[in-house]
Amino acid sequence: MFLSISALITLALIGLLLGVFSVMLLGREQERVIAHNFAIVRSSEQLRQALDEQLAQLLSDSASAERLAIQRKAFADYLNEGRQKAENDVERALYERIDLANQRFLDQVKSSRNSRFNLVEDSSFSRAFNALHQYLLALHSHAMQTISDAEQRSRQHAWLISGLLGLVGLAVLLIGFVTAHGIARRFGAPIEALAQAADQIGKGDFKVKLPLSKVAEMASLSRRFGLMAQALADYKATNIEAVMAGQRRLQAVLDSIDDGLVILDRRSRIEHANPVASRQLFSQSDPHGRLLGELVDNPELLQATGLVLRGETLAESSADLEVQISGECRLLAWTLVPVTHDDGRNMGAVLVLRDVTDSRAFERVRSEFVLRASHELRTPVTGLHMAFALLRERLQLPEGGRERELADTVDEEMQRLVRLIDDLLNFSRYQEGQQKLEREPCNPGELLEQARQRFAARADAQGISLQVELAPNLSLLEGDRLRLERVLDNLLVNALRHTPAGGRVRLLAQHQDKFLSLAVEDSGEGIAYSQQARIFEPFVQVGTRSGGAGLGLALCKEIVQLHGGRIGVQSQPGAGTRIYMLLPV
Repeated sequence: MFLSISALITLALIGLLLGVFSVMLLGREQERVIAHNFAIVRSSEQLRQALDEQLAQLLSDSASAERLAIQRKAFADYLNEGRQKAENDVERALYERIDLANQRFLDQVKSSRNSRFNLVEDSSFSRAFNALHQYLLALHSHAMQTISDAEQRSRQHAWLISGLLGLVGLAVLLIGFVTAHGIARRFGAPIEALAQAADQIGKGDFKVKLPLSKVAEMASLSRRFGLMAQALADYKATNIEAVMAGQRRLQAVLDSIDDGLVILDRRSRIEHANPVASRQLFSQSDPHGRLLGELVDNPELLQATGLVLRGETLAESSADLEVQISGECRLLAWTLVPVTHDDGRNMGAVLVLRDVTDSRAFERVRSEFVLRASHELRTPVTGLHMAFALLRERLQLPEGGRERELADTVDEEMQRLVRLIDDLLNFSRYQEGQQKLEREPCNPGELLEQARQRFAARADAQGISLQVELAPNLSLLEGDRLRLERVLDNLLVNALRHTPAGGRVRLLAQHQDKFLSLAVEDSGEGIAYSQQARIFEPFVQVGTRSGGAGLGLALCKEIVQLHGGRIGVQSQPGAGTRIYMLLPV
């Protein structure tokens, strides 16, 4: 193969060098011939011009002998210069004839000095001039014919070189075909056999038949391919049991979880459902391999599943599922989590189901208890607060005394107790759906600016920058102004509490799809990731600086949901918190 390719390359190079060398020689010869003959043409034109100027002097009425002598000398110089450039006998003979014709023409001029020269009449002068002029034209014609002959010879040589290069090309093509045929015959079949063996290994069958070749390279490749197949077979035999054991352990873990667990592929097809999920959702049939939409008739769950499989994030918690389990109505809370590759590609989702029937019943009982306890406590506490205020007025305790300090402390704690009872009562009413909104058009810019003004003094006292940032062309809200102000106040109180001196709190308003986003953003301590899902639950306090009873954000959530919106949090520990509410415009 090496010798064939070497011969092919050598022949191609020889043909190329031969063609280039021939073209160079042909070009140089063509250039020399054309240059020489153009010199002959120029010499002929110079001689004719000098002859024409002599004739003009002879035919002129005011002929100048001095001028005529100059033109004769120029004609003689041009003639001698042309003789020196003559390269062949034809050119030298033409120059000799021109010289003789010129001598006869000069003799006729001398012999006819006293008569008037005339070219129209047939005379010895006109015949001598015409003979000289014909020889000059013959010289010019000879040069042009020589140029034409040179072009013809160059064309013939070019065709000859083209034919030679064509023969070299055919030889190269023939040798290339023979070489390719030999390579294909010696390497094609073994490579095809290796490709079939690779396909067989890709399907998991490691018992392959490898080709035998006399070529050393192919024999080495086949041997290494066989070693690779054997190594893969050994690896499969060694690890298949470990993989199966790991799958069984994972199956046991999933099946032992108390919550329902459903694993979906990226087409919403059920890959696995543990026994709890099968009992809760799929008690009528085997769910494995079937689409979730074929077994569950819940538009909200199916829509959320589609969003998660497309890589989108669910913005809010969803309503509980109502299912019939053993003839009993149960409530299932559910969450959907996407499963992605390291590069971000979506592989599917995991649906987690939790039976919250008992907890929801407990929440209802707790809400009823809180509502009734708040009602029962509000009247006596209010009366007690009023009685204590009257008592303080009558006692007229002196300023700076210990009794006055204790009285102030009791008054502050009683006011705090009144606020706590009001919050409990309002929260219970929101959960029971007893609160109604008094909607009116609200300008979001005015809401945020008025909130900033209410807390400006407190922010300045803490050394915190309080700013309002509004997007252009904000739409009006149809909402309850007092309750929206309550939400903003609660958010600002939390933001100022958790922002250190020198920090910044921003009030933001902007459009987001079909909603208007109002947000309070601080540069404080942030919220731990493990606690962010619980900050809107009642009686929950997070962070290092506690305050209140933990009902502020729970009340905010109830008010926002009552407006048909949703509330959320974006926080990074140590980098601040952003709590936003999305309200329909």
